[in-house]
Amino acid sequence: MRSLLRILRFAPQLTPLYLGIAVCSVLAAALSLATPFLIGAATNRIVDAIAGRSTLDDAVAAVTWLALAFLAVEVATTAVVSVGGYWGDVMAARMRAALSGRYYDHLLHLPQRYFDTAITGRIVNRLNRSITELTQFLQFFSNNAFTMLITTAAVLVITAFYWWPLAVLLAVVFPVYMWLTAKTSAKWQVWEGEKNTEVDIASGRFAETVAQMNVVRAYNRQDHELAGFTERFGRTVGITRKQSRFWHGMDAGRRLALNLVFGVMYLIVFVRTARGLFSVGDMVILLQLMNMARQPIFSMSYLVDSAQRAVAGSKDYFGVLAEERERSGGAALPAGVGSAEAPTTTTAAGVVVRDRAEAPTGAPVRAGADVPAVRFADVTFAYDPEAERPVLDGVTFDIPQGAKVALVGESGGGKSTLAHLLMGLYPVGSGRVEVFGRDVAGLDLAVLRGQVAAVFQEPFLFSGTIRENIAYADPDASGERVRAAAKAAFADGFVEEFEHGYEQLIGERGLRLSGGQKQRIAVARAVLKDAPVLVLDEATSALDTKSERLVQSALDDLMVGRSSLIVAHRLSTIASVDRIVTLRGGRVQEVGTPAELAQSGGIYAQLLRLQKAGTKEARKLLKEYGLSG
Repeated sequence: MRSLLRILRFAPQLTPLYLGIAVCSVLAAALSLATPFLIGAATNRIVDAIAGRSTLDDAVAAVTWLALAFLAVEVATTAVVSVGGYWGDVMAARMRAALSGRYYDHLLHLPQRYFDTAITGRIVNRLNRSITELTQFLQFFSNNAFTMLITTAAVLVITAFYWWPLAVLLAVVFPVYMWLTAKTSAKWQVWEGEKNTEVDIASGRFAETVAQMNVVRAYNRQDHELAGFTERFGRTVGITRKQSRFWHGMDAGRRLALNLVFGVMYLIVFVRTARGLFSVGDMVILLQLMNMARQPIFSMSYLVDSAQRAVAGSKDYFGVLAEERERSGGAALPAGVGSAEAPTTTTAAGVVVRDRAEAPTGAPVRAGADVPAVRFADVTFAYDPEAERPVLDGVTFDIPQGAKVALVGESGGGKSTLAHLLMGLYPVGSGRVEVFGRDVAGLDLAVLRGQVAAVFQEPFLFSGTIRENIAYADPDASGERVRAAAKAAFADGFVEEFEHGYEQLIGERGLRLSGGQKQRIAVARAVLKDAPVLVLDEATSALDTKSERLVQSALDDLMVGRSSLIVAHRLSTIASVDRIVTLRGGRVQEVGTPAELAQSGGIYAQLLRLQKAGTKEARKLLKEYGLSG
């Protein structure tokens, strides 16, 4: 129950609703308790009239007023229950919004390591299942729990007033029933956890399949995917059989015990009425009170069942919230870094990208020309801390301000990892990564990432319009700046051909665009960000020759005046950089200009010879370095 109380504390702004629902519950319980007394009084009036102890006219007048009182009570009860139900629904909706927002906010700030191993479908399914179960329980609890408790307490007090042994019997029933119910809880939750795991795995695979339907169809794996999906849900059916058999078997036992106890209580009331110890009206009142007591007891089964589901769901929910977030706060960059006072630049395409009137914080940087824009100092890193061999081992090199530095090395040799460390996606194992002289480990991550624009091999577009995807770098950017960025990325031409231009919807992950078009939108996004440091992680490797030339031209313009880290896939692009860093086995082998390394006999010189050879074996060796010539 602590988990449920913890959920309630998440949304203190809902306290007025809790109090309003509680007041409605108290009023509803009080009004419902009036009904037995009204019916009992009417019964006594009728019995007195039949027995000749009062006149028929007096009896009719009395029961008429009692009937009107009964109607008034029922109308009031309806109004109170309706208001309480409305507040309960609003409370549940606001609770769902609060829980969902808290979950999403936490996910957005979890470190990249979490998403490297988590399955997207499971993350989404946990959100839907956990919060649905929590809000359903809280809604039922808020609308019914107070009424149940108040009604039960009032019934015990009133019954004790008539004859205390009956109240004692009722008082014993409640704790015994709850004890028997609690005994089933632990085992039930284990099975519920097993079902949740199966559903999460199936849902995760479902999301992956939908996202990669073209691959599934290309390899005719529809039947395989369906079989795995149905197998997982089939297991939940088997678990549910055991779970439900156990739960309902125990529930049947509890109900039979209650039926026996209430049967004895009814017999006692009937016998005492027959002996004249209770009037007929008293008997009616007591029978109705006992029936009112039965309802809360039987409702406890559903309350406990929904509470167990909520507790099981809250474990997943709180499990995510227990994950440590990325660090927040930290130092800012030196004065002048990210200054908006950089002069207006014009690309080779003749497009003005930056304007003094609305220049975003970014490039070029004015802080100390002798300070490297980026510096890796004896950096060691492993994705798995338990790994015997790190991905990077003592890597040291720097990127001067405004320079273009390319990384060359075997596939899986740590090139992309260096880019990830620069953006603060992972903490460095040992050593330092510096941006404009400041250690990334001490910088505010939002500030750090604000100074880095990245273009990856995969464009990573969102559903929505072209304008929204370009403006993702700066949602407040004017239409003129968005268009200028698109022109700089050679995207304006094909965008204007769409029926709705920049407002054209592109579908999930940009499915309505070609590979080259998507990548040019991604480049336009980086252009709009206008950051001083640029990361290009094989940004053109997945494109056809024509698209690659267009995107590369845009990237060449984008790199002007910026400090660029390039993970290249083509030797022709490496030849134009200021410096090359070659990696082997996670270590730096050489650092130098293309001309220097071409004569050194190292990796770069060997790659040039392989390119010149042009043989099948040479092309194979080039691919091992992620290069295509």
